[in-house]
Parts: sequence; C-alpha cells; structure tokens
Amino acid sequence: MKKIFSFTKKKKHPSGTPDNGSVLSVGYELKDKDLGKVHKAASVGDLAKLKQLAKKNDINQLDKENRTALHIACASGHGEVVQFLVESKAKLNLCDNQNRSALMKAVQGQYEHCVNILLENHAEPNLVDINGNTALHLAANIPSISTAVLLLQHGAEINAQNKEGFTPLTVAVREDHIEMAEFLLKESADVNFMDQDRRSPLMIAAGNGQINMVRLLLQFDADITLKDTKGWSADDHAGMNGHHPCSLLISEHGTQRNDGASLSLQGPSNKKKKMLGSPSQDVEAGFSLGGPATDKDGKGFS
Repeated sequence: MKKIFSFTKKKKHPSGTPDNGSVLSVGYELKDKDLGKVHKAASVGDLAKLKQLAKKNDINQLDKENRTALHIACASGHGEVVQFLVESKAKLNLCDNQNRSALMKAVQGQYEHCVNILLENHAEPNLVDINGNTALHLAANIPSISTAVLLLQHGAEINAQNKEGFTPLTVAVREDHIEMAEFLLKESADVNFMDQDRRSPLMIAAGNGQINMVRLLLQFDADITLKDTKGWSADDHAGMNGHHPCSLLISEHGTQRNDGASLSLQGPSNKKKKMLGSPSQDVEAGFSLGGPATDKDGKGFS
C-alpha cells in the first residue's frame, strides 16, 4: 500500500514521474560505436550526409535501443533533419525501448518546432510510454503551455490517465505548476479525476500545502467531499500534514457553498428556485460521483 505522504517532497518522486527509471530519458546517451551511419548523421544534424545516405539506406532502421533517425533528430532538436525525414516518409509513430515516440522526445527536449512538424504531419499525440504517459503528460511536467496548446489542437486527450491514474492536470498539480494547471482547467480538464488511490488533485495539493493551487482548484469547483481509498478527504490530507491554512481554506469554501445553497432556498419564489436548481444540482452530484471513475486495472505512474 502506498504512503499517503508520497507527494510531500517536490522533485523526488519514488513513483509517478514521467521520467522515472531513466536518468537519460529526456535526451539520449549517444555513442558512435552504437550508431549506424543514418543515426550518426541525424544526431549531428548533417542534412547533406543524411540526404545522401537516404538514397541507399532505410531511414526507418532501428538501433539497439529501438530508436530511429527521427527519434535521434527530435531528441537533438534538428528541425531541418526532422522535416527532411518526414518528407522522406519516415514512420512517425515508432517507439523506442521506453515506448516513446519521436513526438514525445521532441516534447521532452522542448523543441517546439519539431513538435509542430510532427503534429502537422499527423503524428499520433495519444501514444503512451512505459509508464502510461502521453506527450501531454510530459508537457505538463516540464511545464510547457505552448506545447500543450499544440498537442490539444491536434487531438491530445486532456484527461488521459497514466498507469497510476494521473491526468496531465494531476501532474501539473503535483509539480505545483500553477499556470499549467490553470490552463488545463480552462481547457476543461476534469478537476475531480482521481488516481489509483482515489486521490483527487485537491487532495494532492492540500497534502503538499500548496495553498495557491488549492485556491485555484476550489475556484474551478473541486469537490471537497471526495474521499480516497483510506476514507480521507482533502481537508484530512491538509490537516494530517500540518497545512492548516489549506485546511481552513477548504473549510471556508464548504461553508460558503452551504450558505449559498441555503440562501437559494429562501424567499417567496422558493418553489421556482427549487425547480430550476434541482437539475443542475443533480448534474453536479452525478459529476462528483461519476467524474472520478477510473480504470482501476492500471498500475503506477512509475
């Protein structure tokens, strides 16, 4: 069973990081002896050499790590090489030993021009790596809002869950990337999606004492009544970790909502307000219960 406090330390995640298990996961460790001629040309951005080699060599050939020349070029940010390989009918969605596509490597390296070339040529944005992360998870982890914009414009799933049940929003919250979190929320990311331990983004932020993030999530109607597999709410997470300002903020939010609900039932037009309010209340209740439903067969943002 996972510890409830596994999110309290920033930047050191025993599980759940997009790059867990590979210290070389952003770029590649390239050794000449392990690379063929095509891969070598791509790694140094030698477009003239690559054009010559492409006449007699398969540009989709794989090295020992299942990387193509396109993987290498994207990880190195060689836009002209990427453009040539795409025009030469390179396969865009082949994956390396970490099950990462060339698009993922371009996203991780923050080479937006390469990302754009691939997406414009219909690279698949929703492929998942060995941890179940999509390119959007990786963009949220950086964070890079401009890359996230490109991915969403080309069909990236905003609520995709990785093996541990994290959505891109959960990743942004965990890393305390508040601008990225706000962007995703404005793009209709589900504020109440729960991970494999049924922890919501609000629970994670509250447990970490991220008061500005807590405030943001509450502004987007995060459900304070949700409970994780241990029966703990966001308020509980805040209190048990000693983050009393977060606990107070959550409690005040609950009080304000209750007061607002009471006021809406008062006055001469009480019956009419009930009639108008009931459907929306039913929808909200259904969303709170139905929204966090996750695929519990998956395991681990690891």
